[in-house]
Parts: sequence; structure tokens; C-alpha cells
Amino acid sequence: MKIIFHCQHIWGVGHFFRALEICRALKEHELILVTGGAHLERGLPDHVRHFCLPGLMTDRNYQGLHPTDPDRSLEDVCQERKELLGALFTKECPDVFLVELYPFGRKAFRFELDPILKDIRSGRLRCGKVICSLRDILVEKPDPAVYESRVVNQLNLYFDALLVHADPALVTLDLTFSRVQDIDIPVVYTGYIASEPSPHPGNELRKELNIDPEEHLVVASTGGGKVGIVMLEPLLEGFPRLASGTPIHLHAFTGPYMPEKEFSFLSSHAGPRVKVRRFTSRFLAYLGAADLSVSMGGYNTIMNILSTGVPALVWPYPGDQEQGLRASRLAELGVLDVIAERDLKPERLAALVRGKLGFSIRRSHSIDLSGAVNTARWMSACAED
Repeated sequence: MKIIFHCQHIWGVGHFFRALEICRALKEHELILVTGGAHLERGLPDHVRHFCLPGLMTDRNYQGLHPTDPDRSLEDVCQERKELLGALFTKECPDVFLVELYPFGRKAFRFELDPILKDIRSGRLRCGKVICSLRDILVEKPDPAVYESRVVNQLNLYFDALLVHADPALVTLDLTFSRVQDIDIPVVYTGYIASEPSPHPGNELRKELNIDPEEHLVVASTGGGKVGIVMLEPLLEGFPRLASGTPIHLHAFTGPYMPEKEFSFLSSHAGPRVKVRRFTSRFLAYLGAADLSVSMGGYNTIMNILSTGVPALVWPYPGDQEQGLRASRLAELGVLDVIAERDLKPERLAALVRGKLGFSIRRSHSIDLSGAVNTARWMSACAED
């Protein structure tokens, strides 16, 4: 089966990496992954072709779209994207069009998605099924009634199924979308999308990093990095307060989109036991090696925490409800602890880290993390109908 997968990362990297896990699971099929954000150095599986549209991004305050190329106008980029996407569908005639988030989000991309959806439904474009791929929790909207009405209408008119990448034992869609009962197409919970760690990567990495078994390793991360300085600055400034007792190593990953000025400032805190980098392709191995994770609460980071079982302190991004709801549900299960806004001070954060390191026990849970495999299995069966 041939699948065109439309996934746009305009603010962070979470959407892209969740899509990448789904692509890996669909290894028996031909995939065309359509992206169009800032460039990411990330290899794709052999069965995946990358179709890169001219880049669009948004700033840290979600204030509209702008081209990643400052010499181009937004109007010209949007027109080129629309033409390229239409030509792709005309040429490829996919069996499945998999759309990440839309119509629940990515409203700004209506200019390129709605013409494709209309032409598929009218028969002008050949495509077997149209499926929405959705994460567990939605961000709040200023006019929920208007928003939910639009989403329901578009789902029922243009889509054949909705895949919710969540475990309903933890979160169901109606937590943040009240009109689930009005959705006429199948709503399928796949389980969460999570990378599977390699066996014993932590022990190997600790040896590579020259961290003795009796020493502590703290791994800090902020997803894409646009707002991560709020958490990383007090953590790095408070680190010297942890100097007494058992030696502690801190490896901080700022995220690829942190502004250069902020990254340079945080890097000035680096030392013999403090490393500051933008990104690592071995993040799961770092969490496997760590005694503690200190992070924001994005979908992918939380899934990495759950898949490795690392003890965790999580600061949910306060700009919307998504990270806070997810973190609070997991805190109720005892899977992690939440960092409050008042804790974002060097002395308070150091005290939280010290207390958590004193009880750094990896905990098991029953949350379904097989969402990528379940998605691939369901899509394969659906295509055969």
C-alpha cells in the first residue's frame, strides 16, 4: 500500500518524531512523508521518501506563520506548497492519505489541505482512504463551540477514520473535545506512540561517559527548545548546590530551535560535570543511563520517560493545557513528579533534584506504548477492506 503522510512541525519537533515512529512501524508499505518546517538532520527508513515543501514556521508565541527563508513572502511560499502538494497527489495516487492533527489543529494549513481533501472526496484525485492521526490531548481554543463544530463537520465529510494515539485507560479524547459522540467515522485508540529502547543501553553509555556506577547522572531536556530556557537556566544555576555528597553529572539538551543567544548563555554554565548540547540522536540511551530526567512535558518526552522507566521531574509548558493535563494524570499514578512554576528558582529546583535522586527507583506501569505497531496493524487491515 502507498501512503502519503502529511506532518508539519512548525514550533517544535514532537510531531515529526511521532510521525517517524509511525513510519518505522509501517515498514511493509511505501511511504511518502510530507513535511515543511525548519530543516532537521534526521535519517529516514529506506521505505520512506521525504517530500519537503518550502518551509513555514511559527514563533514561540504562536503568532502566525512565516517562511523559513526570510527572502520569500508568505503568499509565494503558500502558493508553491499548494501546487506541489496537488502535483504529488496527481502523480502518486496513494491508497491512504494520513493527515497528522488536521482538522483538530494546523488550521493555518487549510490553504493546502482543503483542496486535496475536496478533490479526493469528489473523485478528481485518486485516493483510497483519508485518516486523521491525532495525539492524546488537544490545546484549548478561544471559541470551543465554533471550533468543535468545524472539526466534526470536516471529519464526517472528508475523513474515513480517526486514530487517537493514546491509551484510553489514561486519557480519552472527550477530556478535551466534548463532541466525540457526533463523530460518525470510526474513532480508534491505538495506544501511545513510543520508541522502544535497546537492551541495556544505559550501562554502555555510562561507561562511555566515564560515569561510575555510584555516581549520579541527571539528564535535562526541553523538546524543541523554543521556551526551554525557563527551566534550564535555574537548573544549571542551581547545580552547584548539589556539589556535596555523591558526585552528580548533568547533561542538558536544549533542543534544536533554542535561539543561539540563549544557547550560548546556557553553555557558559558547562564544566567538568555539566554538558550542554542542542540535541542527541541517543536520547533514549541517555534516559536509560540516567538516575533522573528533568524535562518539559511534551508527548514524545513523556513517552521516552515511560518507555525507559527513568524517575522524572516534569515542568509542563504553561502556554496551553496539553502538557499540564498529561503530567497531572501521570503524577496521580506515581509515574513522575511535577515541577510547579514556583519551583523554577535555582535553590528550589536543586532541592527537588536532590530529593528525587535520593529515591531514584525505576517504576513499572501498565500504560499501552505500542501505538506505532497498532497503528500499522490497523491501517493494513483497513486498506484491505
